[in-house]
Amino acid sequence: MSRPFSLAEIQQVIGGEIVGNRDLLIFGVAGLEEAGAQELSFLANPRYASHLAKTAAGAVIIPPDASLPPSGNAIKHENPSLAFQKLIEAYKKTLPPMSHFKGIHPLAFVAEGVALGLNVTISPFAVIEKGAKIGDGTFVGSHTYVGPQATVGKECWIHPHVTLREGVIVGDRVILQPGAVIGSCGFGYLTDGEGKHKKLDQLGNVTLGDDVEIGANTTIDRARFATTDIGAGTKVDNLVQIAHNVWIGKHCILVSGTAVAGSSKLEDHVILMGRVAVNGHLTIVSQTRVAACGVVQKTIRESGDYGGFPLVPIKTFHRNYVVAKELGKRIQDLEKEVYGKKSKE
Repeated sequence: MSRPFSLAEIQQVIGGEIVGNRDLLIFGVAGLEEAGAQELSFLANPRYASHLAKTAAGAVIIPPDASLPPSGNAIKHENPSLAFQKLIEAYKKTLPPMSHFKGIHPLAFVAEGVALGLNVTISPFAVIEKGAKIGDGTFVGSHTYVGPQATVGKECWIHPHVTLREGVIVGDRVILQPGAVIGSCGFGYLTDGEGKHKKLDQLGNVTLGDDVEIGANTTIDRARFATTDIGAGTKVDNLVQIAHNVWIGKHCILVSGTAVAGSSKLEDHVILMGRVAVNGHLTIVSQTRVAACGVVQKTIRESGDYGGFPLVPIKTFHRNYVVAKELGKRIQDLEKEVYGKKSKE
């Protein structure tokens, strides 16, 4: 923090009820296991209650019914995780800016005919091609490429080494983490009689809705004819692959390592956990969640929680695991009994 804050000052920001020393000075924030006597932590998940009992943190944000930390200092709050987030947001406002560059840097390469809004920042060695449009208040990091006729909305933050290829459309307040590639060619080929592969041209584009975030080194392919569409508010983690002509609804979450094959459709509020694979040309209905490493091979028409390969409702997946484990134990016991008798004969 730029300066220490008393527990009372922090409570004014996040709300809740103080227990202990209101004048305790907090110099930083950390996890329960890492925090020291001058740092603040929080407990949001009951499974970490054992860490709370041993933490060295000077104070902890805790649920109203939780035990106090060893220090005896706490802020009781109905939603500790949200309270901690509010504190982090307030703390970030005291930090130096993420970039000290302002305006169009002399070492940026901006073609003629580019439409730039107000208060746009183009960092050194960024390339903005002819016909591109950048909205008000948008930041473009170093070594980023914005292709011809690409459109970027207002108040976006495009980190270094991002590629936005030709015709890509980006909404307002979008965050693109380093290395994201938006609008690369879809993976499509025609194979002739000799087994040679001829590349299919991808003439479409990619559209990212407002408030989308795309993680580092994630790739989103352009459509063959129309658009690969990512709905407003959707959050995509690092190292995700979204293929051509995919349509993703609003406020979805795709966690790291997930791959969605071409022409599939995810309706609103779908959550795909880490390393989920989705086959092409199918639909996942809204309010569906797929557990890590699940493989979606068929259209999901009923919302709910799923997991496994082949994919089944999550309760069935858990039950199958327990049954398989029990059967395995029974087989081992039978083998010991049978082979044990044989060996004595």
